Amino acid sequence: MVREQIDRIGVVGAGTMGSGIAQVAATHGYDVVIRDVESEFVESGFETITDSLERLDSRDDLGDEPETIRNRIEGTTSLEDLEDCDLVIEAVLEDLEIKQDVFGDLEDVCDEDVLLGTNTSTLSITSIASDLERPERVVGLHFMNPVPIMEGVEIVVGEKSTDGATALAHEIAEGLGKTTWEADDKPGFVTNRILMPWINEGIRAYDEGVATKSDIDAGMELGTNVPMGPLTLADYIGLDVCLHASETLYEELGDRYKPAYLLKRKVEAGDLGKKTGTGFYEYE
Repeated sequence: MVREQIDRIGVVGAGTMGSGIAQVAATHGYDVVIRDVESEFVESGFETITDSLERLDSRDDLGDEPETIRNRIEGTTSLEDLEDCDLVIEAVLEDLEIKQDVFGDLEDVCDEDVLLGTNTSTLSITSIASDLERPERVVGLHFMNPVPIMEGVEIVVGEKSTDGATALAHEIAEGLGKTTWEADDKPGFVTNRILMPWINEGIRAYDEGVATKSDIDAGMELGTNVPMGPLTLADYIGLDVCLHASETLYEELGDRYKPAYLLKRKVEAGDLGKKTGTGFYEYE
C-alpha cells in the first residue's frame, strides 16, 4: 500500500526537469524539498524557478505571488531531508546505475508506504526498481519539458508497479494540473518511442538535402499541425538528450532507431541546441 495523503513532495535533481517539477508542485500548494548533490546545483535550480515564476507572473498565469510559491520550496544536498516526504520524484541523469543508486538510497530513507516516481524518458521502470525490496511502489512519472508549460504527464507501469501506486501517480499528476496517459514499461514508452525516430528522420532529411532546415520545420508545422518542426524541437529538447534517448532505443529496438549521423556530429561539436546558443539554429 502507498499513502494516499500527499502534503510534502521531494524531488531528487535540481536540473531542468527537477526544478520544473518542484515549481509546479509548489504552485499547486505543496511543500517541496528539492535535493541535488552540490549546493551550486540547488542554487542554479532556484534561479531557474525564480526566472520561470517571474515570466508566468508577468502573464498573470499564477494564482499566488512568485515569492509565496518560491517559499514553499526548500533546497538541500542531503537525501535524509526527504524522509518526511509523502512522495519523491527522481529527476537525475538518464543513467541506469545512477538511478538505481538513488532509488536504493531512497528506500533506506523513506517510509515503506511512500510512492517513488522516476522521471525517466527511456529507461525501464522495472530495471530501475530491480534491486529494491519494494519495487511495487515505483512508477514512471514522465513530465514533459518545460514542465510548467507542458500539459501532459506519461504514467509508466513497471512489472511490479501496483494498481494503487499507478492510480496514485495519475491522481498526483492530475492534481498538478496535468493530463495523463498510461504506457507499459516498453522502451521509449509512448512519447519517445514515436518522437525520436520522427526527429531523427527530420535530421536525415535535412542532411540529405531534401529541403532547407526552415522548410523541413515549416512543412511539418503547416502540413501536420504540430507546434514545432523536428529540428526546432530537437534544439529545444537538447541535441545531447535526443542522442542519448535515440542510442538507448537503438540498443533496445534495433536499426529503425539508429541516431542520425548529423545529430551525433552536432553533439560532438558541442552544439546542443538552445541551451548552448547553437544547434540547428542560432539563439541569443
